[in-house]
Amino acid sequence: MKGRNLRAAIHVCAVFATWLAALMLVPALADLYYGSPDWIVFAVSSAAIAALAVIVAAATRGIRPAYSTRFAFMLVNLLWLTFAVAGAVPFVESSLQLSVADAFFESMSGITTTGSTVIQGLDDLPPGLLLWRSILQWVGGLGVIALGLFVLPYLKIGGSSVIRLESSDRYERPFSRLSTFAASILGIYLASTLICALLYAMTGMTGFDAVNHAMTTVSTGGFSTHDDSFAHFPGLATQWVAIVFMLIGATPFTALVVLTLRGRVDLFRDNQVVVMLAYSLGLSALVAVYLDVTRTEDLAPGLEHAVFNIVSLITTTGFANYDYLQWGPFAIALVFMATFMGGCSGSTAGGVKTYRWIALYGIMRRALDRFVYPNAVASVRSGRDTVDEETLDIVLLFFTAFILVWSLLTVALTLAGTDFLTALSGALTALANVGPGLGPVIGPAGNFAPLTDAAKWLLSFAMLLGRLEIFTVLVLLSPAFWRE
Repeated sequence: MKGRNLRAAIHVCAVFATWLAALMLVPALADLYYGSPDWIVFAVSSAAIAALAVIVAAATRGIRPAYSTRFAFMLVNLLWLTFAVAGAVPFVESSLQLSVADAFFESMSGITTTGSTVIQGLDDLPPGLLLWRSILQWVGGLGVIALGLFVLPYLKIGGSSVIRLESSDRYERPFSRLSTFAASILGIYLASTLICALLYAMTGMTGFDAVNHAMTTVSTGGFSTHDDSFAHFPGLATQWVAIVFMLIGATPFTALVVLTLRGRVDLFRDNQVVVMLAYSLGLSALVAVYLDVTRTEDLAPGLEHAVFNIVSLITTTGFANYDYLQWGPFAIALVFMATFMGGCSGSTAGGVKTYRWIALYGIMRRALDRFVYPNAVASVRSGRDTVDEETLDIVLLFFTAFILVWSLLTVALTLAGTDFLTALSGALTALANVGPGLGPVIGPAGNFAPLTDAAKWLLSFAMLLGRLEIFTVLVLLSPAFWRE
């Protein structure tokens, strides 16, 4: 039965690989338009991957899987690995001549919407490669939404509040069919990207920059077409467009669909958005006041830089418009804290996720209440809804696993030749799918190119772990998973 499921999962991956191969023709056309010889790289890569995918799909066609959690775990992991491997091919064959470790790292960073990069000299990069990086993140963001809404809740790993949203009367069940709901999600995603690109162009970006940054903003990915990221676009209007659409990307897309179709959403019933906005504004205000008090920056520019960078980190986008490592220790500590937070479940954002912080707060508050009233029966609530005990257990298990994996990755990265600060922040930013870390090497003014190949492979694995909510990957390492 496991062999049958594996072959069925391989068939699905092969089908999706053909679509990814078709998308490679877009950067090929871009290179042709701008006169870059790298168009042949994308054309050949597209043909080779499509041919291989068609052969594999034909060889595994007609096999019906036994639908189960095992099959879902297997399929999700294989899909993300397939995208990362196929996405790396143009990087290896391009004029950059990246090593396999570098190409896989860049592709995995793209498809997991992490935003860490090993490529230097983005301003002089062929347009096709810049566009391919953005496409990977845009596709990855759409995949993350599907993962959070339709797969992880079924596996009881993540997005629990989201699946209940669709299986209850929370928003009056506006979708009678799953296909209608999926089409609505895709429509909102496309529309958000197009509107974001239009607003970027209206505020001063070139058309090419606007399209690329729109894809990486809505997907909360963070890849830029310039080495200095958003510092390249000093206009205040451009920065605020980015802030708004980063927050939109980190908002549950179910809420966005209902808001579009019904004109209203009860945010105080599932209060993820309210909590996310609250800690975004709170941390931004603390940083801005600190910068003003220490005379690092005046209040107005300090607030602008604080809001942009804090929102970018909380939504796990990873754009930067300032080297925030120059702000001082207290501000850097707040930046480090923001890296943990994450956006909402059912969004393109990564990180720990807001609903888990809400649940953890409820668990701690209930525990403290029981010290005073030992016999009291108390429930944990998120907004006006009660969080069931199974979800609370999974939340505690996730936090335990997150800290343990983060610690082990930090140790492994030091063995792979990185200094402690780079290892500590690199492991965190990979697990949280944020992008930049701390320190002179992988901070907002640096990138991951100087790291050893061993460190890059470890971080690539960490990005996959974080994107698939840790347990979706680790369960494959369990002997029980492979027993009949």
